[in-house]
Amino acid sequence: MSTSGSTASGSGPGPAPGSGSTGRGGPGIDRGAVLLVTLGVGLALLASRWLMAQVPRWLPPQASTAAPLVDDLFALEAGIGCFLLLGCTAVIAWTLLFDRADKYDRDDGEPIEGNLKLEIIWTVIPLVVVLLIAAQAIRVNGQLANLGGKVRVAGAAEALQLVGVDGVEGVPGLLAAGGSPEADAVGSAPAPPSALFPAAAATDPGLAPVTELGPVVVIARQWSWEFVYPDGVRSAELHLPVNRPVRFRLVSLDVLHGLSIPAFRLRQDVVPGSVIDYRLTPSREGRYRLRDSLFSGAYFASNQTDVVVESPESFEQWRQAARRSPLVPSPNAAAELWSQRQERGNRGWATVPPGPPPLVNVPLDLNAAHEG
Repeated sequence: MSTSGSTASGSGPGPAPGSGSTGRGGPGIDRGAVLLVTLGVGLALLASRWLMAQVPRWLPPQASTAAPLVDDLFALEAGIGCFLLLGCTAVIAWTLLFDRADKYDRDDGEPIEGNLKLEIIWTVIPLVVVLLIAAQAIRVNGQLANLGGKVRVAGAAEALQLVGVDGVEGVPGLLAAGGSPEADAVGSAPAPPSALFPAAAATDPGLAPVTELGPVVVIARQWSWEFVYPDGVRSAELHLPVNRPVRFRLVSLDVLHGLSIPAFRLRQDVVPGSVIDYRLTPSREGRYRLRDSLFSGAYFASNQTDVVVESPESFEQWRQAARRSPLVPSPNAAAELWSQRQERGNRGWATVPPGPPPLVNVPLDLNAAHEG
């Protein structure tokens, strides 16, 4: 009797048909699973590409040469995020639908550990994604090149003297002749702006050579904006010629502010005690909104004004008309809110009174419609 001979000789049952086993000691490749994963990855890529194409529709109009670069970077981040979200969601959904435990199965899962390949995969993939985004962000930042130098000053009066602006409301000690007690206190007067800031480039990438406008001094205070042009024109609105690079000098009279123009896709901190060199090029005519993007006190949300981008001819006409206009206080929403508070007995949270409205040749038009 030799009943075990047949078993020993390999006559036992073989692998079930369709199990994917190669007969070499381990399971083979499940072609159905590979096809399903490939299809899922393809659909996720298509969805991510579609989402990237929708990004410009979600944002304000592209009104500066920086806007397309920033939008492309944001679209890349949105596309990567969409792909990862769909992939993780698909795995979770598959597990819940087809690989879930039985209703009364309370056993622990198999203690799987030490999978070196899996650990390498989940380390390399996030690393590659982060490096890709970082490389693209560095490239975009290099192309923008909008931030220039920064000069430290002793106070608001010295900052205004440095940029050649006098007679600003709410700055005690600023002399019309250009001197200031703050400058004398530190031992010497500041160097002229030409010695502190490098020469500005006269062209912008993608545009024909043009003369740069500026420097335009941007004065931020609690809570209003003031813009002083090289010819002395003062405005509560920022008027700019289209397709012409503009150089700014950013000055804060009190606390930290944020110069934010969503349609330009540019934002820069305006730091007290510093004069900051900044540059941009508007590329689309229109009226856009400028906001204070940093919390600078109780009424900072009202610290808004308009940016008017117009043709060179219209800008020159506006400038000539502004030069003939007298200085008048500009309407200021923060001042109105403060007056209403005083009428109610100055009750509520503690706050500081807003600075006096700026005296400008062109006041803010509160009824003008804007986009972006």
